Amino acid sequence: MSPKKCTKMVLFLALTVALMAEMAVSDMSEVTKVKTVKGKKECMRGWECPQWSRFCCNGTISDYFQVYQFEDLFKYRNWPQAHAIGFWDYQAFIVASAGYQHLGFGTTGGNLMSMLEVAAFLGHVGAKTSCGYNVAVGGPSAWGLCYNRELSPSQNYCDDFYKYTYPCTPGVAYFGRGALPIYWNVNYGATGEALKVDLLNHPEYIEQNATLAFQAAIWRWMTPIKKGQPSAHQAFCGEAAGWKPTKNDTLSHRIPGFGTTMNVLYGDQLCGQGEDVQEMNTIITHYLYYADKMGIGREKAGLNVSCGQQKAFNPTKSTPATAAL
Repeated sequence: MSPKKCTKMVLFLALTVALMAEMAVSDMSEVTKVKTVKGKKECMRGWECPQWSRFCCNGTISDYFQVYQFEDLFKYRNWPQAHAIGFWDYQAFIVASAGYQHLGFGTTGGNLMSMLEVAAFLGHVGAKTSCGYNVAVGGPSAWGLCYNRELSPSQNYCDDFYKYTYPCTPGVAYFGRGALPIYWNVNYGATGEALKVDLLNHPEYIEQNATLAFQAAIWRWMTPIKKGQPSAHQAFCGEAAGWKPTKNDTLSHRIPGFGTTMNVLYGDQLCGQGEDVQEMNTIITHYLYYADKMGIGREKAGLNVSCGQQKAFNPTKSTPATAAL
């Protein structure tokens, strides 16, 4: 064999070995690593669950929720009638979720609870970003992720009550943006601190980066509004996520389930006003629709889906931004 041909063969073999090694690493990224800490199992699984956690032992969101399902839930988001064409996609959601799966987001309890939590979270997202209406193609619940920002804000949502902690930036408006729309300077400030992004000065980052928009929404879902209260995640998953209702919670009809997630996120804006509240019922409808579309079935969505009879965790006070997201 000539030196020239020999060189080509060596290069070919080197490239082949490199490709095989890359494939092997890719395969290994999905292998669940297991260890025991104080008699309890902890796991780590690829880039989706990269930190040791008991929740990672339950698998990852992409195991049961994949691109085709996301596309089916939000199939009209890029139609000409939509207002955020090309912005939202599955990759942004799954990358954002990777920062929270080891904390239990979509990985708490068994497979059914995990799937239901994703349906519940996306139910809120879909309802809050929908441009669907009763006679829309596919029905009103099929138009989630139609928006990524409020189109015609009525004000700049600056609350001077927080001027010493989250002062408004001159010329900046804090209207609704994101997957679970963020409103008011206090909420942009708190979210930015948690995500280490300067959202107080640059709230527009949320409408410019879909991954960041999903991260902000999942952070809100996973974080209690006040100390001693459950997050929306805990309110949905209950004891599996570390929340056991107190006697006062039970008397206030606050028990684990989808209904209590609305109480956590929206308080008496929606809850405690009976069952004939349109916005509450719209969110419930999206949750049940997504449970069906994901193959779970609304009959498994739980009994506590409404917050109409619940007393709010945080009754509205005088400051405009209270309980606003």
